[in-house]
This record gives sequence, C-alpha cells and structure tokens, in this order.
Amino acid sequence: MAALIDAIDIKRKMYFELENTPYYCLDVDVSTPTARGGQTLVRLKMRNLLTRAVFDKTFKAGEKFKEPDLETVEASYLYSDADASYFMDQETFDQIALTPEKLGDALQFLTEGLIIKIDKFNGNPIGLQLPEKVELAVAYTEPGARGNTASGAVTKHARLETGLEIRVPFFVEEGEKVKVYTETREFAGRA
Repeated sequence: MAALIDAIDIKRKMYFELENTPYYCLDVDVSTPTARGGQTLVRLKMRNLLTRAVFDKTFKAGEKFKEPDLETVEASYLYSDADASYFMDQETFDQIALTPEKLGDALQFLTEGLIIKIDKFNGNPIGLQLPEKVELAVAYTEPGARGNTASGAVTKHARLETGLEIRVPFFVEEGEKVKVYTETREFAGRA
C-alpha cells in the first residue's frame, strides 16, 4: 500500500498522485486564515506527468494524496523513426520506446549514445529527464568577421547537428563541439 501525503506536507519538487495520475509540484502557497474556524488552504502549481500540462489547484490542508509508483531508470538513446524514439535500459538492456508526445522537444538534444533518465509510472514509460548540459557539434554558423565585436555584437547564429538553433560567441566555428544548457537552450561553453 502506497503511503499517504497530506496536502500541507507537499513541498516543491515533490511527486504525488491525484485521481490515478502522477503530478510534480512546481510551487506551493499555503494560506492560513486569521479568523477562527477558517480553513488552511494549500495552492499547488503542479505538472501532470502524463500530459505535461501545468496548472494551479487549491486543496484543503487535510486532503490526502497517494505516493505515486514512479521509477527512474538510466537509458541510452539509440535512434528515432516516424513512430517513436528508442532507448536501451542500462541495467536490463531492454528497449524502451517513447512517442513524440512523451518526448516533447527533447529530440533537439538527443545524440546517439547519450545517457538520460526515463521516468516510469506503474512500469510504463511516461517521459524523460535530460542532463543539465549536452555536447552537440556545430553543423553551420556564419564566419565571425574580425572587428565585429566593436559594434556590440558578440554572438552569432549557429545550427547544431540535431537542428537546434542557438546563439554562440564569434570564436565558435563549424565542426566544433559546444555544450548547451538543456533547460534554457543557451551556449554553455566549448566541449
């Protein structure tokens, strides 16, 4: 039997289950009334882990939630086709398929062999967690002309091997590997 969590005990970055769906808490706001007999309310900003939708919902402090049957496994990216993207579980060597809806825009950061974490709910894959930074090769960028930095422009446009487009410093050239923050899609340095 899964443990029960009171709404008042839910904190940021916690997982909980509501109506047989796993959620991730993004933010919590507890409002305690000043009048006697008033009820403490907990307002949660939460992400549905199945649909990726984010919304706010208010609960009474005593409401209870189940702890979700979530599991995270390490897997390496193999390839993608029109139907799904395929990963290999690093422990069991089973192949795991994720549909484009479950991937979101993560495909722009995936290169063959990249180790990521796959979230499973009740044994079924529901999404993935990317590392903080990934290394990608620069497929195309304009050559940086000497003296361009005097006008205040210190970055230029670059397209990476996966199709992701970012701004990079002038010294970065085609064929080089760069690090990219997966959350902000910004240049993080040379690889």
